[in-house]
Amino acid sequence: MSQDNEQQWIKQYMKESFAEQKRSRRWGVVFKLLTFAYLFVGLYLFIDLSSLKASKGADETHTALVQVHGVIAADQDANANAIVTGLRRAFENEMSKAVILHINSPGGSPVQAGYVYDEIKRLRNIYPNKRVYAVISELGASGGYYIAAAADEIYADKASLVGSIGVTASSFGFTDTMEKLGVERRHFTAGEHKAFLDPFSPLKEDEKVFWQQVLDKTHQQFIDVVKQGRGERLVADADQQLFSGLIWNGEQAIELGLIDGLGSAGKVARDIIKAEEIVNYTVQPSPLDAFTKKLGLALGQGISQHLVTGSYSLQ
Repeated sequence: MSQDNEQQWIKQYMKESFAEQKRSRRWGVVFKLLTFAYLFVGLYLFIDLSSLKASKGADETHTALVQVHGVIAADQDANANAIVTGLRRAFENEMSKAVILHINSPGGSPVQAGYVYDEIKRLRNIYPNKRVYAVISELGASGGYYIAAAADEIYADKASLVGSIGVTASSFGFTDTMEKLGVERRHFTAGEHKAFLDPFSPLKEDEKVFWQQVLDKTHQQFIDVVKQGRGERLVADADQQLFSGLIWNGEQAIELGLIDGLGSAGKVARDIIKAEEIVNYTVQPSPLDAFTKKLGLALGQGISQHLVTGSYSLQ
């Protein structure tokens, strides 16, 4: 083979190789796009089927159920917007005979719990013939009980934990540690008390008194809500104990008037509401949100907020 023919053959070979690589890249892009399309279509169908499943049986007489599970906070599944949306749908459906609030929560934000409580009261006024029952499973404490107090009746298991009517706020103080490490705090503010919750600054007595007043007033709001919701069912001579932040099991809670009886959501629907079919109106997070949450992406943010802001909660 001559040198010219050899060079021509090499050029042709390289040309065909480049063309083959280009075709491979094109097909690779096509397959990737098809894979993403398949995943997105599957995700869409999953979300759509989930919503269909939630509405199954909603066109027949049934008991509506809305879950309050987990910490009650704006960035959690048990946030006021999601709970209220489920409640509105449950009340608006003429085929729902009554509404069950299924509660398993340690509490959380007093603001979020207050939003839900107020909305339940509003919906009960609009639909006076549709009763609301709170059913506590493992835990109905603090903000969880705050919401339950809006119901016509409250039920729990004999071993459920109920109560914790109080307010808590916690933080840390690192001033001594910083001194030992030789770290100087440089924090600039405008306003005498702007940094009063800063864990790296000394705690002043007047700020401590002020913060305690905030907690006491929030606690009183909680007490007023419980008294309004439970009325004469509360044991009159147990006020000091009831609102101390203690927690009781279901049998003790009956004696104190915190709940009306023992029973699960199924028992309440079957024996009290007389509509055994239960339809879940709880607003579900998207599968993508649920997946990312399981990965614990919000863990660091939650810890940092707790350490830095010293936020208070019904827990």
